[in-house]
Amino acid sequence: MIRPLVLAAAVLLAGVAAAQERPAPEPATGRTEAGAVLAEREMVVAAHPLAAEAGAAMLAAGGSAADAAVAVQAMLALVEPQSSGLGGGAFLLYWDASARELQTWDARETAPAAATPDYWLDDEGEPLGFWEAVIGGRSVGVPGTPALLEAIHAAHGRLPFADALAPAAAAAERGFRVTPRLAASTAWAEAARDLARFPETRAHFLRPDGTVRQVDEMLTNPALARTLRLMAAHGARPFYEGAIAGDILAKVRTGTNPSPMTAADLAGYAVKRRPPVCLPYRAYEVCGMGPPSSGGLTVGQILGMLSAFDLPALGATPEGREEAMALFVAASKRAFADRGLYMADSDFVAMPEGLLDPAYLAARAAEIDPSDLSGEAEPGEPPWDDAARRAPDTQPERAGTSHFVVVDRHGDMVSATSSIETGFGSGLMTNGFLLNNELTDFAFVPEKDGAPVANRVEGGKRPRSSMSPTIVLKDGAPVLLIGSPGGSRIIPYVAANLIRILDWGMDPQAALAAGHVANRNGATDLEAGTEAEALAPGLAARGAEIRVRDLNSGLHAILIDGGALIGAADPRREGLALGR
Repeated sequence: MIRPLVLAAAVLLAGVAAAQERPAPEPATGRTEAGAVLAEREMVVAAHPLAAEAGAAMLAAGGSAADAAVAVQAMLALVEPQSSGLGGGAFLLYWDASARELQTWDARETAPAAATPDYWLDDEGEPLGFWEAVIGGRSVGVPGTPALLEAIHAAHGRLPFADALAPAAAAAERGFRVTPRLAASTAWAEAARDLARFPETRAHFLRPDGTVRQVDEMLTNPALARTLRLMAAHGARPFYEGAIAGDILAKVRTGTNPSPMTAADLAGYAVKRRPPVCLPYRAYEVCGMGPPSSGGLTVGQILGMLSAFDLPALGATPEGREEAMALFVAASKRAFADRGLYMADSDFVAMPEGLLDPAYLAARAAEIDPSDLSGEAEPGEPPWDDAARRAPDTQPERAGTSHFVVVDRHGDMVSATSSIETGFGSGLMTNGFLLNNELTDFAFVPEKDGAPVANRVEGGKRPRSSMSPTIVLKDGAPVLLIGSPGGSRIIPYVAANLIRILDWGMDPQAALAAGHVANRNGATDLEAGTEAEALAPGLAARGAEIRVRDLNSGLHAILIDGGALIGAADPRREGLALGR
């Protein structure tokens, strides 16, 4: 494990109120040589400095990881609205230190009850184009994030719910400075998707003359401030049965691509506690979210196959690391083949219980030949009592997502990934927040050759996700929290960084900055401008189809090493680690 070079007490930043008037905050803490932040008592890492500071303020006040999570997510709804917010959903892992229990909370969106498997087929029975489907109400699932914030606070909060929402409400009224990432995302969305078509979205994200807001321009969101204050007074109920619910229905049922969503769909939404998906990996237990997320299972399958190989030894040399990445590509192909065929919302679809069976993964590992990375892998045949015939689904997920991690002074911890799916979601906005387009994560083609696709649309079903919030245990206690945005590439982003940190002992900051290698059972993506690009000749010589491209993750991690908390934020985005 990493040995900290320095350790000093951190000083939390002065209040949220003045944060946007100065440069991104720099906590007074120790750092590792690679730049990871060190703390002793508590830490939060999030995708925007104001979100990290809001969470840190809750921790400084004696709050729990749940209080910090509410504050972080509320602030992200303001400052990173294109990625997550109150109109989307989330998966959250919670370590309850007093009970020594790992909990997983499913706040994934649901399809309207009236949705049927042909939901994404046109009048001729052909699947809609992706962008044709995204825009407007039909892509919107019933949001889960408001219910999750209320539920996790009710279970684990130490401060008043209103206190956790207050920093974001105040900042929404006061305004914040537009960041380079928000400005660039808005420019892309306006060019590619025409944000101006929806009046409320246009009024918030564009200037009165229709141009895109620029970096450092002040942006307020009084509608979101009102929403957060309503939530502080009444919890999540207004989103599902009250005035906000009515506004959501008015948005999605009229205009472009109207939705069949009803008041009963909103009123019937519930966050679900599900068993964590855990896999023994060397000296560790790697735990994640189960279905409807494919993240825990697919990350687990990749690591389970790779446990047959001596990756720690391979990490010692450049030649060994190329061999390790070849093995990683081969394992990823097989895991994604299984994902496409078997994984979906297990409340609706029977799934093999043997996807993480050690004997099954050993057999899959025995198929791997790192000298031959050509072609696509076929799904395996895991142990299963009900081996129904299925057709594979390869519907991609887009990268409108955020991840944050928290450790509090009481030992409670959060690893959470939240999303509105594609950047800017459906394009629809109400009460200061964007509505998701998560229903485009379902398969557009519901069957093939008479065999159903597991991830087809069904009323009340939750679309399959790749979000992979992860907590790693050793000797029954957490040692690493990690996760990322990135659509279906989330899975290889997280799996590769688990290898770097657990097998190779890399400093978390160095690991997160390392170039990405990703394969989703097709071409192998290598991150442009990084050391990963240098792998192209060697992997191509092994038969891999290579694509060198921008791979913009948003990984955030906290390593718990003895008495130290070691926090790292992905340098590709605007995230920050704060601790003390």
